[in-house]
Formats: sequence, C-alpha cells, structure tokens
Amino acid sequence: MKLFSDHSRERNLDKVIESDRSWLDRLYKRWRSPWITSGLIIAVVATAGIGMAAFQFGLPWWMQEGDHNHLYESDAGSLRYQVHLPPQYDGTTQLPVVMAIHGCGMTGYGWNSMKATTQFNSLADREGFIVVYPTQRMFRSAINCWNSADPRQQHRNSGEPALIAGVAQQVVEEYNADPAQVHVAGASSGAGTAVILAATYPDVFATVTSVAGGEYGLNQVNPDDPDSTPPDYTARQAWAQMGDRARQVPLLVIQGEEDTVVPPIVAYRLVAHWTAVGDLVDDGLLNDSLNQVEETTAVPAEQGRHSYTHTTITAPDDPFLIELYLVQEMGHAWPGPTGDGSYVDRAGPDASAIVWDFAQRHRQP
Repeated sequence: MKLFSDHSRERNLDKVIESDRSWLDRLYKRWRSPWITSGLIIAVVATAGIGMAAFQFGLPWWMQEGDHNHLYESDAGSLRYQVHLPPQYDGTTQLPVVMAIHGCGMTGYGWNSMKATTQFNSLADREGFIVVYPTQRMFRSAINCWNSADPRQQHRNSGEPALIAGVAQQVVEEYNADPAQVHVAGASSGAGTAVILAATYPDVFATVTSVAGGEYGLNQVNPDDPDSTPPDYTARQAWAQMGDRARQVPLLVIQGEEDTVVPPIVAYRLVAHWTAVGDLVDDGLLNDSLNQVEETTAVPAEQGRHSYTHTTITAPDDPFLIELYLVQEMGHAWPGPTGDGSYVDRAGPDASAIVWDFAQRHRQP
C-alpha cells in the first residue's frame, strides 16, 4: 500500500527544493555583503596605491629621452631616483653630475617634481651634464619633506645623508661620471638636506646650493629668539661632522626677500654659518684667518622680472667662495623663467643656470 501518491511526492520534493533554494539565497546574501565590501575596499586601496605611485614616481609617458629610473639599496634603507643622461653621454667621457633635491609637497620626478620645477634636463642637454633626482620614500614624511630638521638625519653613514650620498656614488660608478664634479642643489627641506650633505660628505659633493634653506642644525635655533643660538655654534657642529675629510665647500644661496616660510634671516644665518665653517676648516679657529672680502652688486628690475642683489664672499688666496642671491618680491619658490610647478617664480633669475655656472667654477681638489 502506497502511503503517498507520486503526485504527493513531487509536491514534497518541490517544497524541499524551494526550501533549499531559500536557504542558499540567504546564505549567498550573507556571504555577498562582506565579499562586496571587501572588493570595494580592495578596489579603493588599489586605486589609492596607483594614485600614490603616480604622484611619487610619475606616469610612464612623463619619461623623457635619456631618463632612467633606479633603486638604491643599502644598510641605511632604500631610495628611488631618476637619472637624466644628456645626448653628449657616451659612457666613456666623464661628465659632471648635478643632484637636485626636492622640497616639501614635491617629488623628485613625479607630480609637482623637482624635475619640472628646475628644468635641469633641458639645460643638461645643452651643456652636457648628468642630472639626478632622488625622491623621498613614500609615507616617510606626511607631506613628502626631507627630514633635515631631525638630528638623526644629520650624520654620516646613516639615514637620509647616507642614502643620498650612496645614490651619488652609485651614479658615478654606473655611468662613469666625474667624481670630482658631483654637485648638490636643494629646495626648502631639500636645501637643508643639501647643506647637511656638504657637512657629512664633503668628499663626495664639490659644491652645495641652498634655495630657501638653512644651516646645519637649524632645528636648534629658536625662531622667536634666533640670537640665542649664534651661527658659530652650529658651524662648529658642521665642522665636527666633516672630521678628517674637512674642506671648504663652495656654497650658493638663493633666497626670496618675501619668503614667509623660510624668511631671509635664515639665509643670512646660513651665509654667516658657512663662513664660520670655512674659517674653522682653515686652522681650527674662528679668527677670520681667510681674510675674506664681501662685495654686493644690485641688479635692477626689468619688465616682468624681479630685481635682486648678488653678494660674493671670497678669500684672496683661496678658491673658497660663498654667493648669495637675494631676490626682491619673491616668496618661497625656485626662480626660473621656464619652471613648472607649485613653487616656481618665473619672474626671478634663472636659478638652474646660476647653479650650473657656479658648479662649473668649482670641483673637488
């Protein structure tokens, strides 16, 4: 005797299937929600990562002929940088090197880059030198600054000085550049780092340029009472960092008179500071033994161009030299007629050309 008819069994089977389908639907919905959320998070993170990479290292089509990207690695960490080789490069002739270090809110060769700001590539192609653009490591600084105000980043063989000097030495080796003509120029926090490099690696860098930057150990100076820490005090620290490699490193300073981020007093202090460093290198004493002579020339404004003063401090019997360009009506910027970026003043003198002219006149002894 059949307890259930065939028809009855089919209806019961349909109910079971429907019940299973309902359960699967509920389970799918339960799974789907976190999977969708996770997928969205992954997509957002991936997009942000791509955006950060584009900000930091630029887009592929931003590369110019002669540009080469590199990664430097050592016990001090790692650092990415871009090298620009001019048409004159043939691998055998030892060309000079200019290293350009960006400031806060900038990159070496990505968005708002030192590469675009300085337009060194065009100048290098005409004059025949190699350009190097290190870029700060992502997330090491909230606004991509170099940490020149951090005492841990002011010593040889460690931190940012070791990384950047390592990059310079790697470029010399890999591209057979002239080790006696490696020059460093920095803007803002990068200018502070450039001065630190001159103190910690005077055997690597022939000259140093500071655009809107300050002295070695500037973090020790109280902005509200700068006289409480005289430039001589930080000069002794810079000289001590040089050690047995001490030499008088030629310094070029470019400063905007209307700069409220790094005011002119910082540039004046830097000149006094580096004058004292040179004096100490000479005989270990602050005694004006170099008999330095200071001369200032005023360059009047032209249509659409700022006026500026050019001061030189020279020693009669020594090639050591300090130069200061004080640009009227200029704020916190790299001056240059063709620069492109957030910190460019096209009405100022051509800082990149000035840097190269200064570099050509000085090499490692």
